[in-house]
Amino acid sequence: MRQQSLAAQSGFERYGKKTRREQFLEEMERVVPWFELEALIRPHYPKGENGRPPMGLGIMLRIHFLQQWFNLSDPAAEEALYDSPVLRRFAGVDLGRAPAPDETTILQFRHLLEKHDLGGAMLDTVNRYLDSRGIRITTGTIVDATIIHAPSSTKNAQGERDPEMHQTRKGNQWYFGMKAHIGVDSKAGIVHSVCTTAASVADVHMLPELLHGEERKVWGDGGYQGQSKMIRQVAPHAQDMTSRRTRYKDYVDQLQRTKNRVKARVRAKVEHPFRIVKRIFGFEKTRYRGLSKNHQRLCVNFALANLYLHRRRLARLGA
Repeated sequence: MRQQSLAAQSGFERYGKKTRREQFLEEMERVVPWFELEALIRPHYPKGENGRPPMGLGIMLRIHFLQQWFNLSDPAAEEALYDSPVLRRFAGVDLGRAPAPDETTILQFRHLLEKHDLGGAMLDTVNRYLDSRGIRITTGTIVDATIIHAPSSTKNAQGERDPEMHQTRKGNQWYFGMKAHIGVDSKAGIVHSVCTTAASVADVHMLPELLHGEERKVWGDGGYQGQSKMIRQVAPHAQDMTSRRTRYKDYVDQLQRTKNRVKARVRAKVEHPFRIVKRIFGFEKTRYRGLSKNHQRLCVNFALANLYLHRRRLARLGA
Protein backbone atom coordinates (compact mmCIF):
# COMPACT_ATOMS: atom_id res chain seq x y z
CA MET A 1 0.00 0.00 0.00
CA ARG A 2 2.81 2.38 0.83
CA GLN A 3 4.46 1.88 -2.58
CA GLN A 4 1.16 2.39 -4.37
CA SER A 5 0.44 5.64 -2.53
CA LEU A 6 3.89 7.01 -3.37
CA ALA A 7 3.44 6.05 -7.01
CA ALA A 8 0.07 7.78 -7.08
CA GLN A 9 1.66 10.98 -5.72
CA SER A 10 4.34 11.07 -8.43
CA GLY A 11 2.06 11.92 -11.33
CA PHE A 12 -1.30 13.73 -11.25
CA GLU A 13 -1.42 15.82 -8.09
CA ARG A 14 -4.68 17.70 -7.66
CA TYR A 15 -3.52 20.18 -5.05
CA GLY A 16 -0.60 22.54 -4.77
CA LYS A 17 0.56 25.68 -3.05
CA LYS A 18 3.14 28.29 -4.01
CA THR A 19 5.77 28.05 -1.30
CA ARG A 20 7.70 30.96 0.19
CA ARG A 21 10.81 29.71 -1.59
CA GLU A 22 9.02 29.83 -4.92
CA GLN A 23 7.65 33.31 -4.19
CA PHE A 24 11.13 34.50 -3.21
CA LEU A 25 12.68 33.16 -6.41
CA GLU A 26 9.98 34.74 -8.54
CA GLU A 27 10.68 38.10 -6.90
CA MET A 28 14.43 37.83 -7.41
CA GLU A 29 14.02 36.64 -11.00
CA ARG A 30 12.29 39.94 -11.76
CA VAL A 31 14.75 42.27 -10.00
CA VAL A 32 18.21 40.78 -10.69
CA PRO A 33 19.92 42.52 -13.67
CA TRP A 34 20.73 39.28 -15.48
CA PHE A 35 21.82 40.87 -18.75
CA GLU A 36 24.32 43.23 -17.08
CA LEU A 37 25.78 40.54 -14.84
CA GLU A 38 26.15 38.02 -17.65
CA ALA A 39 27.85 40.69 -19.78
CA LEU A 40 30.30 41.25 -16.93
CA ILE A 41 31.25 37.56 -16.71
CA ARG A 42 31.07 36.58 -20.39
CA PRO A 43 34.58 37.86 -21.41
CA HIS A 44 36.09 35.47 -18.83
CA TYR A 45 33.76 32.52 -19.44
CA PRO A 46 35.05 29.53 -21.48
CA LYS A 47 34.08 29.68 -25.15
CA GLY A 48 34.02 25.92 -25.65
CA GLU A 49 36.57 26.03 -28.47
CA ASN A 50 38.37 22.99 -27.08
CA GLY A 51 36.72 19.96 -25.57
CA ARG A 52 33.18 19.68 -24.29
CA PRO A 53 30.95 22.78 -24.68
CA PRO A 54 30.55 24.60 -21.35
CA MET A 55 27.28 24.80 -19.46
CA GLY A 56 25.25 27.90 -20.27
CA LEU A 57 26.41 31.03 -18.46
CA GLY A 58 22.88 31.96 -17.43
CA ILE A 59 22.35 28.57 -15.80
CA MET A 60 25.64 28.73 -13.89
CA LEU A 61 25.00 32.27 -12.67
CA ARG A 62 21.57 31.31 -11.38
CA ILE A 63 22.97 28.26 -9.60
CA HIS A 64 25.67 30.46 -8.03
CA PHE A 65 23.00 32.82 -6.72
CA LEU A 66 20.99 29.89 -5.37
CA GLN A 67 24.09 28.97 -3.38
CA GLN A 68 24.20 32.46 -1.88
CA TRP A 69 20.49 32.70 -1.09
CA PHE A 70 20.16 29.26 0.48
CA ASN A 71 23.71 28.85 1.85
CA LEU A 72 24.49 25.76 -0.23
CA SER A 73 27.87 24.11 -0.65
CA ASP A 74 28.88 22.87 -4.11
CA PRO A 75 27.74 19.25 -3.47
CA ALA A 76 24.56 20.46 -1.75
CA ALA A 77 23.76 22.70 -4.73
CA GLU A 78 24.00 19.73 -7.12
CA GLU A 79 21.76 17.59 -4.91
CA ALA A 80 19.26 20.43 -4.47
CA LEU A 81 18.85 20.70 -8.25
CA TYR A 82 17.87 17.03 -8.45
CA ASP A 83 15.70 17.27 -5.35
CA SER A 84 13.72 20.46 -6.01
CA PRO A 85 11.68 21.18 -9.17
CA VAL A 86 11.42 24.81 -8.01
CA LEU A 87 15.19 25.27 -8.03
CA ARG A 88 15.52 23.48 -11.39
CA ARG A 89 12.88 25.69 -12.92
CA PHE A 90 14.59 28.84 -11.65
CA ALA A 91 18.03 27.73 -12.86
CA GLY A 92 16.72 26.58 -16.24
CA VAL A 93 17.80 22.96 -15.78
CA ASP A 94 15.76 20.42 -17.78
CA LEU A 95 16.55 16.87 -16.67
CA GLY A 96 14.72 15.56 -19.73
CA ARG A 97 17.45 17.04 -21.93
CA ALA A 98 20.64 17.01 -19.83
CA PRO A 99 21.84 16.32 -16.29
CA ALA A 100 22.24 19.11 -13.77
CA PRO A 101 25.76 20.60 -13.47
CA ASP A 102 27.82 18.47 -11.12
CA GLU A 103 29.61 19.82 -8.05
CA THR A 104 32.93 20.13 -9.93
CA THR A 105 31.35 22.35 -12.59
CA ILE A 106 29.77 24.50 -9.87
CA LEU A 107 33.15 24.70 -8.08
CA GLN A 108 34.94 25.74 -11.27
CA PHE A 109 32.44 28.53 -11.91
CA ARG A 110 32.99 29.86 -8.38
CA HIS A 111 36.77 29.71 -8.90
CA LEU A 112 36.35 31.64 -12.16
CA LEU A 113 34.61 34.47 -10.30
CA GLU A 114 37.29 34.45 -7.61
CA LYS A 115 40.18 34.39 -10.08
CA HIS A 116 38.97 37.51 -11.91
CA ASP A 117 37.80 39.34 -8.76
CA LEU A 118 34.26 39.53 -10.11
CA GLY A 119 32.53 39.68 -6.72
CA GLY A 120 33.33 43.36 -6.23
CA ALA A 121 32.53 44.05 -9.88
CA MET A 122 29.09 42.45 -9.36
CA LEU A 123 28.45 44.79 -6.43
CA ASP A 124 29.36 47.81 -8.57
CA THR A 125 27.21 46.53 -11.46
CA VAL A 126 24.19 46.09 -9.19
CA ASN A 127 24.66 49.56 -7.71
CA ARG A 128 24.82 51.12 -11.18
CA TYR A 129 21.64 49.24 -12.07
CA LEU A 130 19.92 50.57 -8.93
CA ASP A 131 21.13 54.08 -9.78
CA SER A 132 19.53 53.78 -13.23
CA ARG A 133 16.26 52.95 -11.46
CA GLY A 134 16.48 56.05 -9.25
CA ILE A 135 17.86 54.28 -6.15
CA ARG A 136 21.04 56.30 -5.74
CA ILE A 137 24.03 56.51 -3.44
CA THR A 138 23.93 59.96 -1.84
CA THR A 139 26.33 62.00 0.30
CA GLY A 140 25.92 60.18 3.61
CA THR A 141 27.74 56.99 4.60
CA ILE A 142 27.27 54.75 7.64
CA VAL A 143 30.22 52.49 8.51
CA ASP A 144 30.14 49.36 10.63
CA ALA A 145 31.53 45.83 10.88
CA THR A 146 30.27 42.41 11.89
CA ILE A 147 32.05 39.21 12.89
CA ILE A 148 31.66 36.13 10.67
CA HIS A 149 32.59 32.99 12.56
CA ALA A 150 35.09 30.46 11.22
CA PRO A 151 35.55 26.83 12.30
CA SER A 152 37.96 26.73 15.23
CA SER A 153 38.50 22.97 15.09
CA THR A 154 41.88 21.56 14.04
CA LYS A 155 40.37 18.22 12.93
CA ASN A 156 41.15 18.72 9.25
CA ALA A 157 43.74 17.69 6.66
CA GLN A 158 46.12 20.49 7.70
CA GLY A 159 45.69 19.89 11.41
CA GLU A 160 45.33 23.62 12.09
CA ARG A 161 42.84 26.45 12.10
CA ASP A 162 42.62 28.78 9.12
CA PRO A 163 45.83 30.86 9.43
CA GLU A 164 44.15 33.94 7.91
CA MET A 165 41.45 34.00 10.60
CA HIS A 166 42.08 35.30 14.11
CA GLN A 167 40.25 35.67 17.37
CA THR A 168 38.94 38.78 19.05
CA ARG A 169 37.08 39.61 22.22
CA LYS A 170 33.74 41.38 22.28
CA GLY A 171 32.68 42.10 25.82
CA ASN A 172 33.61 38.99 27.77
CA GLN A 173 33.15 36.63 24.80
CA TRP A 174 35.90 35.46 22.44
CA TYR A 175 35.20 34.93 18.72
CA PHE A 176 37.30 33.30 16.01
CA GLY A 177 36.87 34.27 12.39
CA MET A 178 36.85 37.35 10.18
CA LYS A 179 35.17 40.75 9.98
CA ALA A 180 32.99 42.15 7.22
CA HIS A 181 33.38 45.95 7.10
CA ILE A 182 30.82 47.84 5.03
CA GLY A 183 29.94 51.37 3.99
CA VAL A 184 26.18 51.91 3.58
CA ASP A 185 24.32 54.86 2.07
CA SER A 186 22.46 56.71 4.83
CA LYS A 187 19.25 57.19 2.78
CA ALA A 188 18.84 54.20 0.47
CA GLY A 189 20.62 51.68 2.70
CA ILE A 190 22.71 50.47 -0.25
CA VAL A 191 26.05 48.78 0.53
CA HIS A 192 28.64 50.51 -1.66
CA SER A 193 31.92 49.39 -0.03
CA VAL A 194 33.02 46.04 1.41
CA CYS A 195 36.31 45.13 3.13
CA THR A 196 37.24 41.80 4.69
CA THR A 197 39.82 41.34 7.45
CA ALA A 198 40.66 38.95 10.24
CA ALA A 199 38.45 39.43 13.30
CA SER A 200 41.37 40.90 15.28
CA VAL A 201 41.64 44.00 13.04
CA ALA A 202 40.09 47.08 14.67
CA ASP A 203 37.13 48.60 12.84
CA VAL A 204 38.76 52.02 12.64
CA HIS A 205 41.66 50.80 10.47
CA MET A 206 39.33 50.12 7.53
CA LEU A 207 37.47 53.43 7.73
CA PRO A 208 39.20 55.11 4.72
CA GLU A 209 38.38 52.10 2.50
CA LEU A 210 34.66 52.38 3.25
CA LEU A 211 34.14 55.96 2.05
CA HIS A 212 33.54 56.95 -1.58
CA GLY A 213 34.91 60.50 -1.14
CA GLU A 214 31.76 62.54 -1.85
CA GLU A 215 30.35 62.30 1.65
CA ARG A 216 28.92 65.25 3.54
CA LYS A 217 28.27 63.21 6.67
CA VAL A 218 29.81 60.00 8.04
CA TRP A 219 28.08 57.99 10.77
CA GLY A 220 29.59 55.25 12.89
CA ASP A 221 29.50 53.78 16.38
CA GLY A 222 31.91 54.62 19.19
CA GLY A 223 34.64 52.49 17.65
CA TYR A 224 35.18 55.16 14.98
CA GLN A 225 35.26 58.22 17.24
CA GLY A 226 38.20 60.62 17.07
CA GLN A 227 38.84 60.00 13.36
CA SER A 228 37.71 63.39 11.99
CA LYS A 229 41.11 64.03 10.41
CA MET A 230 41.16 60.63 8.68
CA ILE A 231 37.60 61.14 7.41
CA ARG A 232 38.45 64.52 5.89
CA GLN A 233 41.51 63.13 4.16
CA VAL A 234 39.22 60.87 2.13
CA ALA A 235 36.08 63.06 2.05
CA PRO A 236 37.18 66.71 2.46
CA HIS A 237 33.64 68.04 2.95
CA ALA A 238 32.42 65.35 5.36
CA GLN A 239 31.12 66.05 8.84
CA ASP A 240 32.07 63.52 11.51
CA MET A 241 28.81 62.15 12.93
CA THR A 242 30.27 59.17 14.80
CA SER A 243 29.06 58.48 18.32
CA ARG A 244 31.06 59.94 21.19
CA ARG A 245 31.99 58.78 24.64
CA THR A 246 29.43 59.64 27.34
CA ARG A 247 30.77 58.04 30.56
CA TYR A 248 33.63 59.55 32.47
CA LYS A 249 35.08 58.91 35.91
CA ASP A 250 33.02 61.52 37.75
CA TYR A 251 29.96 62.13 35.57
CA VAL A 252 27.85 61.10 32.59
CA ASP A 253 27.54 63.55 29.68
CA GLN A 254 23.76 63.62 29.21
CA LEU A 255 23.89 66.04 26.28
CA GLN A 256 26.24 63.76 24.32
CA ARG A 257 24.09 60.76 25.24
CA THR A 258 21.07 62.50 23.70
CA LYS A 259 23.08 63.29 20.55
CA ASN A 260 24.18 59.65 20.32
CA ARG A 261 20.53 58.53 20.44
CA VAL A 262 19.70 60.80 17.52
CA LYS A 263 22.69 59.48 15.55
CA ALA A 264 21.68 55.90 16.36
CA ARG A 265 18.41 56.37 14.45
CA VAL A 266 20.43 56.94 11.29
CA ARG A 267 23.03 54.27 12.08
CA ALA A 268 20.30 51.64 12.44
CA LYS A 269 20.15 51.31 8.64
CA VAL A 270 23.56 49.64 8.59
CA GLU A 271 22.08 46.65 10.42
CA HIS A 272 19.63 45.85 7.62
CA PRO A 273 22.25 44.45 5.16
CA PHE A 274 23.85 42.48 7.98
CA ARG A 275 20.48 40.97 8.88
CA ILE A 276 19.80 39.97 5.27
CA VAL A 277 23.22 38.39 4.74
CA LYS A 278 23.47 36.62 8.10
CA ARG A 279 19.86 35.74 8.94
CA ILE A 280 18.08 35.43 5.59
CA PHE A 281 20.94 34.20 3.39
CA GLY A 282 22.54 32.26 6.27
CA PHE A 283 26.13 33.53 5.95
CA GLU A 284 26.95 33.36 9.66
CA LYS A 285 29.94 31.04 9.34
CA THR A 286 32.65 30.73 6.74
CA ARG A 287 32.70 27.72 4.42
CA TYR A 288 35.98 28.44 2.59
CA ARG A 289 39.48 28.89 3.95
CA GLY A 290 41.23 32.21 3.45
CA LEU A 291 40.03 35.81 3.35
CA SER A 292 40.06 36.17 -0.44
CA LYS A 293 37.41 33.52 -1.17
CA ASN A 294 35.21 34.75 1.64
CA HIS A 295 35.58 38.35 0.46
CA GLN A 296 34.27 37.38 -2.97
CA ARG A 297 31.32 35.62 -1.36
CA LEU A 298 30.61 38.65 0.82
CA CYS A 299 30.62 41.01 -2.17
CA VAL A 300 28.12 38.83 -4.04
CA ASN A 301 25.98 38.50 -0.90
CA PHE A 302 25.83 42.25 -0.35
CA ALA A 303 25.06 42.85 -4.04
CA LEU A 304 22.11 40.47 -3.72
CA ALA A 305 21.18 42.05 -0.38
CA ASN A 306 20.91 45.46 -2.10
CA LEU A 307 18.49 43.95 -4.61
CA TYR A 308 16.54 42.11 -1.91
CA LEU A 309 16.24 45.29 0.17
CA HIS A 310 14.65 47.18 -2.74
CA ARG A 311 12.90 44.28 -4.47
CA ARG A 312 9.39 45.66 -4.01
CA ARG A 313 10.30 49.11 -5.29
CA LEU A 314 12.09 47.55 -8.27
CA ALA A 315 9.04 45.40 -8.99
CA ARG A 316 6.82 48.49 -9.00
CA LEU A 317 9.24 50.19 -11.41
CA GLY A 318 8.95 47.21 -13.73
CA ALA A 319 12.57 46.06 -13.30
